[in-house]
Amino acid sequence: MSSTLKNIAQSLLLETQIEKGFIVLRFNNETASNQTIVREVDSSFIQFHFGLKGAATFGFNNGAYQLPIKEENSLLLYNPQRDLPMNLVLEPDTWVVTVLISISKFHSLFSREANFITFLSAENKDRKYYKDGSISPSMAVALNQLMNYSLHPSIKELYFKGKSYELLSLYFNRPADADVEQCPFLVDEENVQKIKRAKQIIIARMDAPPTLSELSDEIGLSLNKLKEGFKQIYGDSVFSFLFDYKMEVARQLLDSGSHNVNEVGLKVGYSTASHFITAFKKKYGTTPKKYLMAL
Repeated sequence: MSSTLKNIAQSLLLETQIEKGFIVLRFNNETASNQTIVREVDSSFIQFHFGLKGAATFGFNNGAYQLPIKEENSLLLYNPQRDLPMNLVLEPDTWVVTVLISISKFHSLFSREANFITFLSAENKDRKYYKDGSISPSMAVALNQLMNYSLHPSIKELYFKGKSYELLSLYFNRPADADVEQCPFLVDEENVQKIKRAKQIIIARMDAPPTLSELSDEIGLSLNKLKEGFKQIYGDSVFSFLFDYKMEVARQLLDSGSHNVNEVGLKVGYSTASHFITAFKKKYGTTPKKYLMAL
């Protein structure tokens, strides 16, 4: 394998250990081709996989069987009888967040709810378990915050720990359907799909995004409902979300080493370098040039 491919593979996977037996993995394939990542996972771990966008496939047992993970869907895997190493194929433009938590750590969190959580019950504790499902809007917010983390490195472990606990709480809270009850807007699935379409549009056109009025016309939703719905689903305003997304793309382009500051600024929609530098510094507290020098 060439050094270039090794660098691509390393940039695809970002791993954060929360504490012993508790790990968060972030997979991000922004390349134009499928990418494969292999990682050992032993039988003591429960695996939670969340597809934020795009599509991926998990291969197990040397390719004997495969499980897809689609956009806005989750996959829970646990087999106490054998290791389940990950062989993950990421399609282009795909984000996946994985939480690995040891069964002992998981028991310490949910011991009083063992009867509620199927695979913790006495009759099932030694059996393999598999479950897929959809990602709720509140889970999507927590996942995007994990994926787009940009706070000071000194608080990363604490931030990830809090967000991971929040994510697990929301995951096992889904039977109550709390999200829909708390937000009447989300009862209308057609509205939800329009808001998701709005997100896709601004990401696809981040170098020249439509105005809010143009966006509301394009998705067929009133301006107020666009603003309200986007905030409910993604936890941020449309352009604040887009700003964070653009800055993350810019950071990854700088990390790749294949673009200079001016080129990166143009790719994410800044016609002048000074405006891009100001935006980057606002987000990360340093200029793109200083960021490059620190790599």
